[in-house]
This record gives sequence, structure tokens and C-alpha cells, in this order.
Amino acid sequence: MKRIIFTLTIAALAQSLPAHDWTQYRGPNHNGHSHEKLPSKRWGTGPTVLWKSDKYPLGFASFTTSGDQCFTVCARDGKEVVVAINANSGKENWSYTMTPAEYGHTGGNAGARNNQGGDGPRSTPTIHGGKVYVTSADVVLYCLDENTGRLEWKKDILNEFNGENIRWKNAASPLIADGRIYLAGGGKGKAMMALNPKTGALIWGTGSDKMTHSTPTIASIHGVKQVVFFTQTGLVGVDAAKGTELWRYNFKFSISTAISPIVAGDIVYCSAGYNVGSAAVKVSHAGGKFSAEEMWRVHGHKNVANHWSTPVYKDGYLYGMFSFKKYGTGPLKCVELKTGKVVWSKEGFGPGNCIIADGHILALSDDGHVVLAEASPARYRELSRVKVLKGKCWTTPILSNGRIYVRSTKEAACLDISGREAAR
Repeated sequence: MKRIIFTLTIAALAQSLPAHDWTQYRGPNHNGHSHEKLPSKRWGTGPTVLWKSDKYPLGFASFTTSGDQCFTVCARDGKEVVVAINANSGKENWSYTMTPAEYGHTGGNAGARNNQGGDGPRSTPTIHGGKVYVTSADVVLYCLDENTGRLEWKKDILNEFNGENIRWKNAASPLIADGRIYLAGGGKGKAMMALNPKTGALIWGTGSDKMTHSTPTIASIHGVKQVVFFTQTGLVGVDAAKGTELWRYNFKFSISTAISPIVAGDIVYCSAGYNVGSAAVKVSHAGGKFSAEEMWRVHGHKNVANHWSTPVYKDGYLYGMFSFKKYGTGPLKCVELKTGKVVWSKEGFGPGNCIIADGHILALSDDGHVVLAEASPARYRELSRVKVLKGKCWTTPILSNGRIYVRSTKEAACLDISGREAAR
């Protein structure tokens, strides 16, 4: 009788928990936070594997979700391919083939001719208004129908706006907010831009900064909604509606800049590998003008540096994979944002990624472990861990509708943590 009551309680809890679609890279609010509650923080032998598939090979693109579908980008027959997947079964609903899956170097264990060059696509699809928006490695922006995959329109950013691709090609994802698509990649006067989601028409363009692999972020700073780009020049705050440059912070570029800027109130954090390091700036507004002043700067990549793993912010602290080319060994760290001080460090994650879910760290290590830990500066306290995937896991895990979606260069999987499976 006690077991039956417990099962019914789990089922009732699962039905009452609010569920949310994860519509963009780093989530619907662009900050790596999930609004969903975790019905259990102790997984025992692990969550229920709802499905696992090897039909979506190669790539570091994360998942996004909308209703009963999830979306990502993989590589097939030498091309980047957008796939819409049935979220309940893992079976493919539709696919759309984009530009070649070639990234300017061989990488992995084989050459680009058999899709291994650079290990595949990196741009995550964005879902908005019944459409799927995705940017290819060649910086072609596609708008597809969410239900059918039919092409609505496409925009060749480099050719139309005289842009220049970056080494290893584009990895940034389209950012959509307030009826505008924000992305980088144009040339002089249009390096950073906003486009109309319905037509792809240019709304505004600004700057002459060269693009990086970084996806921009959006936030209100001192009451002004602004898009923060991380370019080869550094951080640039741009008025989201008007396209007017508001402030700028020069930051060294070397080889690749990949993380999204982290905005916490009036503080903006940036970081890069290749012996660059990290910094935090305080954005001020006085006399009608914005300015950015450096709070701290750490050079090199020994203590505080993110290769491509964007950390998440919570209550004054950053949590994330801070390391450079420490595959399989790099640590998950807690870093005080105002000072850059490392509060604690736990080895064994490599350059994976993490989000915040129900006040906890939900991490995917580069060797395929899904880990739940407390997001607290007091200490590293691991609650649950389960091995899920084979292959290289450099993607960001997501939590949507009671399910964790993860993928590697070899597999994709969906884990049910809602408690619904326990009620069967």
C-alpha cells in the first residue's frame, strides 16, 4: 500500500510541475536557466532513457524543443542537416539539408570528406512563431516551417552583407527577441545586425567588427534592452531596437572566441582560450552615456578561462567548465563574479557544458556523464550521476517538459525525469 501511495504521489507531482519549451541556445531567456522543477534530485540507477539514437551523427549543436518535437543539426553525406525529431520516440519527422559540413581542418580521426572535419555542425536551431531558424557553417540563415521543414526564406549573410567567415567557420546560433533576429557576420557597417523574422529583411546593421564563434546575448542594463556581442575586438553593447552602439570593451582575440557573454545586472563576463583568459566589466550609465570599466582581468588559461563552454550565473557566482584542452579531466568550477576568485573546483568534466535547473547544476561531461550537483559556493556536492552517451560531448544539455536532452558526436538521447514513468 505504501508503494502505491508513493507512486501516485510521484504521478500527481509530475502532472502539477510546470513544463516549458527550450526554444533557443541557452534557453528561452538566453541565460542557461530552466524554469522547471526537478521532482527528484537523487536518480539512483539513473533516469528513464526514453530513447537513444545514432541516427543524428556528428556535431556540437544542442537541442531545442517545441511541443512534441525537438530539433538539432547533424551531418550527413557531407552536408549539415537540420532535423526535427519526435520527442516521444526519437524518430525523425523531417530534415532539411543546408551547406557543406566542411570546417577548414580535418579534426577527429578522419578527414572532412567523410563528415569528420571539425566533428560537425555547431549552430543550434532557434524556434519562434512556428518557424525554425538556423545558421549554417557558411553563415547562411535559414527559416523553415516548424511542422514540415519547408523552406520559407534564406539569407546568405556573408555574400549579401560583404562579410568574412571565421577560422573553422560559424558556430553561433540565431538569437531572437522582441521580434528581431540578432546575429553577426556582415562587413563594414553591418558586422552586427538585426533581421525581420518574417522576411529576413535587414532592420539595422552596425559596426565593422569581425565575427567570432560566439552567440550574442540580450539583457536590460540600466533599463535599456541591449544585445551584447562578443567580437574579435571585444564586448560591444548595442541598443536592441535601434542598433546604436552603447558601449565597448576591448578584449584580446586569439584563434577562437566562443562563449556567449554573461550578463548579471550591470556586470558582463567574457572569456576565451588560447592563452587569452577572462574578464568582468561594470557597465555604467551617466549623463545619457554608457561606459564599461574593467573590474578584473585574468590572463592565460590556468585558473579562469572558458574554451567554448559558456558558464551559468546564479546569486553572484559563475558555474561552468573552466579549462582549456583538458579533455576528460578539466574541472567544473565555482567562480565569484565580482572578483574572479575560484571558490571551488572539481576535476573530471572536460570541456562539456552545464545549465541551471531548479537551483542546481545540470552538467554534461565531455565523456557522456549527466551530472546533477548543488549550485552553491559552499562546496561541490554531487547528487546524481549517470553515464548516458558514447562519443565526444561538447554540447549543452537542456531540460524541457520533464526531460533532459543530450547528444554527442555519436548518439542523441532523451531522459525522462518527470516521474511519469514511475507511475506506470
